[in-house]
Amino acid sequence: MKQMTYFSFLFRFVILPILIFLLIALWDEKRGKRITGFRNGKAVWMAIGIHVLLAVTYTTPWDNYLMATGVWYYNPDLVTGIVLGYVPIEEYTFFVVETILAGLWWWFLARRFSPLLEGKGLGVRVKFTSNKQLVYVSACLLILLWLAFTSLFFFGNEKWTYLSITLFWALPPIILQFLFGADILWHYRKLVFWAIMVPGTYLSLMDIVALSETTWSISPSQTTGILFFGILPLEEVVFFFITNVLISFGMTLLLANVSGERFAGLKKQVEAWREALNPQAR
Repeated sequence: MKQMTYFSFLFRFVILPILIFLLIALWDEKRGKRITGFRNGKAVWMAIGIHVLLAVTYTTPWDNYLMATGVWYYNPDLVTGIVLGYVPIEEYTFFVVETILAGLWWWFLARRFSPLLEGKGLGVRVKFTSNKQLVYVSACLLILLWLAFTSLFFFGNEKWTYLSITLFWALPPIILQFLFGADILWHYRKLVFWAIMVPGTYLSLMDIVALSETTWSISPSQTTGILFFGILPLEEVVFFFITNVLISFGMTLLLANVSGERFAGLKKQVEAWREALNPQAR
């Protein structure tokens, strides 16, 4: 029986769903179905494009480290052999298509979830109450978690390598997202939950197929040994969920109208501080 190549995996399990959600997005656009409380249309495409760029630039050094140290490795018969650094071209393709799929899934959900509204007529807006305490407490808890896994990465047993480096890499941008808008994410928690849960679960289950086909493999000595269904490492589940956390949080914060208002307020504060420090600039 012929084994599944990495590009075959991407086409079957990621690119085909992308095509389906693209058709749905175009159909929604044609019907004039819009997102309430968020920017629409071109802004969503731009947000997906920004996340693709961030995914490639931020993930490349981390992924190269994993490949160089043997945490991940690929069946040479199931990849093209085109390598950038230590990483096959298929892996870079995965960064791109996973981000597009997660972005389109977020868009699909956002058009179908109705947030609480306030006001009447043209003054209708999403009902939102700022919660700075939630912002600071959640960010502090994540910072403590990051410090714990950073310590494990540098000083812990080899079995913690994959899990600790994943959280060492992923938590800093999530901390920044929380510092900007943990309360915004909580306000849209239903959207955020399903935007993470479905693709995280789906890709984790599809990973079982790739591992079974030996399309890629995970080092048993650099993982905790906790397996789901006897084959799927805990670390792989964490990876798929945390990448979708990054994308879903990012899409929500980048496109929410209340985020725009908050950013404008922060910009005014920065300008006020600048004028206070340099009165001659007035």
